[in-house]
Amino acid sequence: MYLAATFLSSGSELLLEILGPGLIGGLFLPILGALPDAMLILVSGLSGTAATAQEQVSVGMGLLAGSTVMLLTVIWGSCVLVGKRDLQDSVAVDKVDTKGFSPTGSGVTVDDWTKYAAWIMAISVIPFIIVQVPQFMSSTSGRHLAVLIALIVSLALLVSYCLYQVFQPWIQKRKLDYVSRKQVIFGFLRHVKRRALGKLFTGDGEVNKEAIEKLFRTIDEDNDDFISATELKALIVGINFEEIDLDEDDAVKKIMEDFDTDTDSKLDLEEFVNGITRWLKKAIRSGDASSARNFGTMKLLDDAHLQTKREHAQLAMGDQNGEVAEGVDIPKWTSLKAVLLLVLGTLIAAAFADPLVDAVDNFSDATGIPTFFISFIALPLATNSSEAVSAIIFASRKNKITSSLTFSELYGAATMNNVLCLAVFLALVYVRELTWDFTAEVLVILIVCIVMGLFASFRTTFPLWTSSIAFLLYPFSLALVYVLDYVVGLS
Repeated sequence: MYLAATFLSSGSELLLEILGPGLIGGLFLPILGALPDAMLILVSGLSGTAATAQEQVSVGMGLLAGSTVMLLTVIWGSCVLVGKRDLQDSVAVDKVDTKGFSPTGSGVTVDDWTKYAAWIMAISVIPFIIVQVPQFMSSTSGRHLAVLIALIVSLALLVSYCLYQVFQPWIQKRKLDYVSRKQVIFGFLRHVKRRALGKLFTGDGEVNKEAIEKLFRTIDEDNDDFISATELKALIVGINFEEIDLDEDDAVKKIMEDFDTDTDSKLDLEEFVNGITRWLKKAIRSGDASSARNFGTMKLLDDAHLQTKREHAQLAMGDQNGEVAEGVDIPKWTSLKAVLLLVLGTLIAAAFADPLVDAVDNFSDATGIPTFFISFIALPLATNSSEAVSAIIFASRKNKITSSLTFSELYGAATMNNVLCLAVFLALVYVRELTWDFTAEVLVILIVCIVMGLFASFRTTFPLWTSSIAFLLYPFSLALVYVLDYVVGLS
């Protein structure tokens, strides 16, 4: 299931790059991201007789609750830890992390759009409240009707959310903007290489900081130990940025935003060296590390620049005008690879969902551990691993744009759990006439989603201490279900 989730995630990203946001980013990506969870929930309620399904459906509920809780607690808190930067006037300074693990002195800042994603996530719990109304009123006659109403509402919310994503594809566009920045900076590095007074890499493959310092002295024409925007513009004259519709002023702005960590609109020696070093290392990671050793730095940078050029050309295909950058061939293999990854991920999820549910059920019988707790803890590790790794990688870049994208994706994944996966679960309960008896589990989902949703809806800066709230919610959720189910006997 982890492999299936990874294939679906990789295929979705490729499809997004080829076809752009719109329907792909707004409709297919959120659904594909929730597909492994939905598949497991579906097979948990289709197995055998109604009595067997009633027993195994707790696996689906455990996965649904565990997936949502893990996204908003463990992964959310980890992203705050990994993405923390120094706080100055209650705002995190991009790429500056000097205060260590200061509870109030470091944290993350996101944009206002991310608050809206948190609001949507909090609203998406409405179907859970509807289906629990007869439980709270101790009514047995209206339970089947409440399941049907909750199913209709969850489907309506799913359609509304997808339409919102299609017509307001701001989450996906923030992803695509990053490619433009890569295109600018790799083009800038190629130009820097031609001007550098020495090799950019030493004989052992390390970045040659002495050569970068010499280049800094050359660019700093007024010898004030800073590179201004004007001096930087003089350096990049002649670089062609037309293919990504940028003039030299826009390119200078993007480079300054990336390199200027103290936001004083000029680059000191340390910022210049750190910026060049960081992007040279990214060039190595994006291509063949042996290129710098065997064919020279220019070959490495040419390969990295060509790769981002192709990425940008693929993204341009999703624009309304349909124009593609000249001189760049879109490899057909990329389109085929995207489709193959999606098909393969779907087939793996479909083939192994039922055996996995049986394995959880059998393990529960052998150990005496309730199936809910096994699926709550173990299954999200498989189905959410790719989302977790992606979120933490984005958070580690330590700037407002990537932090906003990280937390928006977490809220979006929780929203899809609350509408799509719940809709599948409710459909099973209604069609197979199963008993809805998951009060404790629903309370856990409601508490975590509402607490984190409201918490994230009214602020854009999260100091480091906020991660402790998220981390503590995870063991609290497990303990609450145990007490309500096995001590109080609520379910």
